[in-house]
Amino acid sequence: MVFHMILLLVLALWTTPIGRGISRVVLEFGEATESESVELQEYALESAESQLNEDNAEAETEIPVDMEMEAVIESLDFAEPIDIVPTDIGASASEAVIKPMFGGRSGAMKSALLDMYGGNSDTVEAVDLGLKWLARQQQKNGSWSMRGPYDDGSFQENRTAATAMALLAFQGDGNTHFDGQYSSVVEKGLKYLLNKQRRRDGFFAADEPHHQRSYAHAQATIALCELYGMTRDSKLRVPAEAAIEYSTRAQGREGGWRYDPRSDSDLSVTGWYVMALSSARAAGIAVDHSTLAIIDGYLDTVSVQDGAGYCYQRGRPASPAMTAEGLLCRQYLGWPREREAMAIGLGTLVQDWPISPDSMNVYYWYYATQALHHYGGSAWRIWNSNMKVALPRMQVKRGAEAGSWSPQADEHGNASGRLYTTCFAIYCLEVYYRHLPLYKLAEK
Repeated sequence: MVFHMILLLVLALWTTPIGRGISRVVLEFGEATESESVELQEYALESAESQLNEDNAEAETEIPVDMEMEAVIESLDFAEPIDIVPTDIGASASEAVIKPMFGGRSGAMKSALLDMYGGNSDTVEAVDLGLKWLARQQQKNGSWSMRGPYDDGSFQENRTAATAMALLAFQGDGNTHFDGQYSSVVEKGLKYLLNKQRRRDGFFAADEPHHQRSYAHAQATIALCELYGMTRDSKLRVPAEAAIEYSTRAQGREGGWRYDPRSDSDLSVTGWYVMALSSARAAGIAVDHSTLAIIDGYLDTVSVQDGAGYCYQRGRPASPAMTAEGLLCRQYLGWPREREAMAIGLGTLVQDWPISPDSMNVYYWYYATQALHHYGGSAWRIWNSNMKVALPRMQVKRGAEAGSWSPQADEHGNASGRLYTTCFAIYCLEVYYRHLPLYKLAEK
């Protein structure tokens, strides 16, 4: 074989003009290995003038394969928290890396999850209409605005948060800067966010209103980590790691986050950072175990009834929104499904604070929907049977704002505006496939 290869090379060099200019040929022999990596289109991130590549590698042709629904579901690799030894209220954060959360957002798996967890044509149509409305609101520079150009905008601007929230809605339905119906929309939004990030410390929201900066950074970090986890685009890893490093350094003395780095904490801001860290871990970005353990300790301080209820800050009364957010954090930090406090807390939400147009609170609905979806069982079925009817009915169906949700009746809508209520409603209706469930149940 060696002799014939050398002979062929000599003949090739002898008969081609370029061969006469080559003075030395080096042959390497060894065992051939097949690389598992995919060469991805690159774009520069070094400056505000950087551009994302317009072209993406041509996708491989998908060949439809007939399969049984149960076989698809059984193939899911659920991220089941490990059993841990409880302390008085909380528990140490799981050392196991969370398995990928984003594997159900497209293709056959998306359809299977939608069917399995109770979505239907109404929820799909509502998401489609909502994304169309969001796409119409994107600005020429790739950003979104909390104020407009739509009706009933927020009284305060925060383009970092608005852009991150819109991107999360598109990404939740399987769109990335490479693939999907809205790939160009995501690409422009991603470019805007990357150009907002400070190169020296990874912070996204330096020019946003003071009390909103921490929220905005966490939301942008989630969006970036999700895109990296969904695409494995190597150009996103460095900015995603920088955003996570900033988040870790900004953790407060109590173990949570609030408006200023390394200051006090509140559960509302902390919940966004828990999701940012969870998204990073799911994408393969390292998060220090001590950071997670301290969060669990902070959650103990804002919990009541042995961890069944949660409050905004220590000493304040528990609320449905904070209880839902606190329990979702506990799920991602390793609480087993059998934890009695989780059953009590989620059961109370389903029974006493169901989704109702008369008491609209999309922030609460967002966290409760996620926590109940992960928990599953009859509590999820009761919640979802109401949600999948109520939310599509509340969506605007005609006129310039068709596809959006009006903020006028929402508890925080007057301050946060139409983009806020629309994004959170979309997240709820994407829940069936947006994140793979954390617990594997025997019952289907």
